[in-house]
This record gives sequence, C-alpha cells and structure tokens, in this order.
Amino acid sequence: MTPAPPPRTLVLGATGFLGRWLVLELLTRGEPVAVTVRGTGRAAALRRWLHEHDADGTALTTVTADLTRPGLGLTPEDDARLTEVRDVHNLAARYDFGLTRAQAEPPNVHGALHALRWSATRPRLRRLVHLSGYRVGRDPNPQYPLTDRATAALYTRLGAYEASKQLGDAAVRVTAPRLGVPLTTVNPSSVIGHSRTGEAGQYLGLAQLVRQLHRGRLPLLPGTRRTFLPVVTVDHLARFLAAVPDHDRAPLQAHTVLDPATPFLPDLITLLATHLHVRPPRGLIPVPLVRRLPRALTGADPETLTFLSEDQYDTASADHLATAAGLTHPPLTPALTHWATRLVTDGFGTP
Repeated sequence: MTPAPPPRTLVLGATGFLGRWLVLELLTRGEPVAVTVRGTGRAAALRRWLHEHDADGTALTTVTADLTRPGLGLTPEDDARLTEVRDVHNLAARYDFGLTRAQAEPPNVHGALHALRWSATRPRLRRLVHLSGYRVGRDPNPQYPLTDRATAALYTRLGAYEASKQLGDAAVRVTAPRLGVPLTTVNPSSVIGHSRTGEAGQYLGLAQLVRQLHRGRLPLLPGTRRTFLPVVTVDHLARFLAAVPDHDRAPLQAHTVLDPATPFLPDLITLLATHLHVRPPRGLIPVPLVRRLPRALTGADPETLTFLSEDQYDTASADHLATAAGLTHPPLTPALTHWATRLVTDGFGTP
C-alpha cells in the first residue's frame, strides 16, 4: 500500500455522525487527512464506510488518540506524523441525554481544551475549528472557569450534555486568544440526514420526535405555533466546515449554521406526518406543562425541552462565508422527507 501523504488536516471525532461526512468531503476535495480513533476496529469501520461512499482512502492517515488525556494521548511517533497539520477540526464529543457530569465533562470540556492546547503546538497551524452545540456560544463575553457552585448549578439546570457543551465552548473561546490559536466555533442547528439519500446515523433530538410521530405516540406537540427548531442537512454542514479554514481570517470567529427555510415546528411535524401517512398531533402543549408531567406519559426527555424555543438566530457571518465559498442549502422539503424515510427504514437506530 502506498503511504498516505503527510496530512494537512486533522479531524477529531471522525468516526461519529458528523465526522465521517466531513472526512468524506475533505478527501473528495483531494485533501490529505488524518483522523483520530480509539481502536483499530473503528478505523476499519470508517475506511469501509468511506469506501462505500466512493472515497479514495489513500490520502487518509489514522492515529490512535484519547481526547480526555493531555496531548490527545498520542505517542511521540504519531505526534510526529502530524507535524504538517495546519487545520484541526474538533468534532469529538459525547452526545447523549441522561449523562452524568462525570460522563460528559471529560470529553466535552477537558477534551475541547486538550484539542486546543495540542493545536497550539503545531508549527504550521492555520485554524482550529471547534464544533459547538445548538443554542450554545451566544454569550459575547464567555467566562471560564466558573466557580464550583456556578458550574454545579449549570449542570443541574441544563443537564450534563448541554452544560458540558456550553462550558467547552466558553473554555476554548477564553483560552484560544491566550495561546495565540486562531479559532472558529461552529454552532449548527439540528442536523438531519443527507439531502439526497436521507442517510443519518444519528437518532437523537428531532429524530426522537419523528419516531414518536411515526409510532403514534405524539398526540400533543410540545411548544407553540411559533416554536422554531431549525435544521441543517449533514452534507451542507460538512461542506461548510471544510470551507471554514480557507475563508475565516479573524483570530476569533463564530458561526451559527441553519437552513432559514425551516418551517415552524408544528408545520414541520405536519409535513412529516403527511409524508409518513400518520396522524399529526391533535394540538400543542406548553413546554412548562410537559416538564411537570411524568416522562412515562409524555415520552419527552427533559433535557430536550430546552431546545424548544421561539428564538431566532443571527446567521449573518455563516451566510457571508457560505456565499464566499459558493455554498447554498439544498432544497429542504425533499431533504426532510428523504431523512424521515431513512429513519423509518433504519428502525430509528434499533435492530
């Protein structure tokens, strides 16, 4: 086998839902890419997936790493293999609801800082791109670290996943200027499947609502007529992430990425109900009331309710970059219906 060329881009979290689509996009562009994995089995699975999607894997380098350890847990030999890396994409995170703080904090907070500090050691570093969370990073003056009391209160109020993503976002935004690391944080909305095939591979968040809808377990929809849960297709987000290092020049940049064509949530759910030939919810139920009802009755994970809001989002910087990169969102209604069909075909991620 011909040795892979020295990688210029490192993707952390490459075996996850978003990571593999970003790696596919970069390889398709002819970019030599390195990825971190936690075992040979995951590396082999990623290569199989890339091959199934017609990617040439000869420009792919894999190294074993652990983001929860300083220096990413790299051996000196693997660290040396990454000397030419100029762009780092950190998409690594533990995404799940019902986590404990002890489960969420090491990958989502400490891991974010380890990725940042390791990036600062690259002699040719151009930019670190940190994938942040939905509804995260909106504070123009982030603070990190917080007091122990404030940190504990945040975990109690938001749940471990969202709190850890907020803290990880604040940590890198506060620390990057001190280390002289050019940083872009990308805050995507709810990510749905590929715009043409619907392929997803992730079944949390909005997908859980679609599962309840399909199985006739969504008699009432949480929220209001103007609840806005924006979406973005995974292929558009991958193209956007790949374009960031070529276009961002400011030392610190943040982008919110969503498809502005997303309808309000009741209309979105009605659209999917029609497509799936199931009954739409009979009405709406206020989110505060859902919080007070037993989960066994509502079927709603309490941590997901914080995402149901009437808020709108400033996408000006992301729109500017997309225009400069020649990117446009794919048609949304077909993307949504392809995704819903694929969710059903995949059994919503269960055998």
